[in-house]
Amino acid sequence: MTGLTVLLPPSETKREGGDSDRTLDLCALSFPELADERAAVITAARSVSSEESTARTALKLGPKSIAERFRNLELETSATMPAIERYTGVLYDPLAARDADDATRSWWARHVVVQSAMFGPIGAADPIPAYRLSHDSRLGAVRLASHWPGASARALASRPAGLVLDLRSEGYRQLGPVPDAVAPRVVSVDGSGRRRALNHWNKTAKGRLVALLARTGASVGSMDELVGWAATHGVVVERIDAGWDLVAESLQPVPA
Repeated sequence: MTGLTVLLPPSETKREGGDSDRTLDLCALSFPELADERAAVITAARSVSSEESTARTALKLGPKSIAERFRNLELETSATMPAIERYTGVLYDPLAARDADDATRSWWARHVVVQSAMFGPIGAADPIPAYRLSHDSRLGAVRLASHWPGASARALASRPAGLVLDLRSEGYRQLGPVPDAVAPRVVSVDGSGRRRALNHWNKTAKGRLVALLARTGASVGSMDELVGWAATHGVVVERIDAGWDLVAESLQPVPA
């Protein structure tokens, strides 16, 4: 059986609240074999978050965000919500996950994996609390750059065979390397046909792509099938030299 796995980065910004009757259960998350690694990161994050001075340095918090350290002190007791709803920002906002229908949510649950600095790879439907941690956070003896890659790579290798579409930023790719993944470059094409790689706004195009994949119930297991699906929906995915380009202008907001 072959299929599609879409790898997403998390977001620094997160929605508050959730289901207060369902708190964090590490073994209930996707890839439960990572429970020990997750527990170690949570312990280290709690330690650096316990004092304002250490939290400011370790988590790179400023005066307006310093209160976010308290999220890491309440991970086991905080309300949870599905990861796809927890994250906000320019990649996640185009998903409009809170308003998505059951079929769309089911597609995300089957196909989308988020590479979290706190929890490692998690499924889109996994219930998680709000937290503060980035791929480059400093957690003392626990170095995320060496803690996550091996364990994450083994967990991700257990996914069904097929196409792995890697939409993560470079920092999060390093936390969970997938050697055979396809990581398309998001480009803008001007009137003369010149291509320019997008930086910050590439996230919007990625969000729109994942929204469209889910809302059309895309069933693809290879780049050829993805290109065919894309052409059907007016999305431009092209082979350029040894890589792939996703043309941002071909992705319009997906109707709710």
